[in-house]
Amino acid sequence: MQRTENDAPDQSARGRAGWISFWNANTTIYVNDRHKRVHYRVVAQDFARLLPERGVRVLDFGCGEALSADLVAERCSKLVLSDAADTVRAGLERRFAGNPLIIVASPEAVAAMPDGSFDVIFANSVLQYFAQPQLAPQMAEWHRLLAPGGKLILGDLIPHDAGMVSDVTALLGFAFANGFGVAACIGLVKTFFSDYRKKRALLGLLRFSEQEALDLASSTGFKAQRLAKNIGHNPTRMTFVVTRA
Repeated sequence: MQRTENDAPDQSARGRAGWISFWNANTTIYVNDRHKRVHYRVVAQDFARLLPERGVRVLDFGCGEALSADLVAERCSKLVLSDAADTVRAGLERRFAGNPLIIVASPEAVAAMPDGSFDVIFANSVLQYFAQPQLAPQMAEWHRLLAPGGKLILGDLIPHDAGMVSDVTALLGFAFANGFGVAACIGLVKTFFSDYRKKRALLGLLRFSEQEALDLASSTGFKAQRLAKNIGHNPTRMTFVVTRA
């Protein structure tokens, strides 16, 4: 895994801590509320279609605001939503307080759970915020938490050759198809001057080739397969289904 020149190097835990502080704040990554709602709905629908059966135990790691987690929970016996940002978890607890299938937990609480606690672990748009030395330990932890034969779904991995043009094209296509095209055009201008762009320039995002992702999985006791379609709106990014032996 390497960074491009546009993704500045901070290969340390400090880099991940910087991203956590960003998500703890009032972020500007969505152009409006409709964008946020549609994004989370599409991700939840894509994820729910990948669940092997009803009644599975699921961990959504790095879940963000997970506005449509109830769509996933319908197929679960238990859905644990975990995010490192305290403010995000507080919002999740308020939003899903009445749903007995949904549990909100910190990453530390998840790490304390017994071996084999989950049948499926979902980590969408997560690994790019890790420093490279953190990848193998995190994969090993997910391996421990999965039951034998369990699946880890790694979504929205960024390829080395993905650039701003492909990201903008994907966003605009998604926006005009879902009724917030004008807002997206305005939002792209705002993003150029936003705190997200500044944070990305400072901390960078981890990128992968398909082979690097497959090698990471195999080196930590998994067998991986890339899906034909990425989860979410960006077709240039990659999703892998990773099976625990």
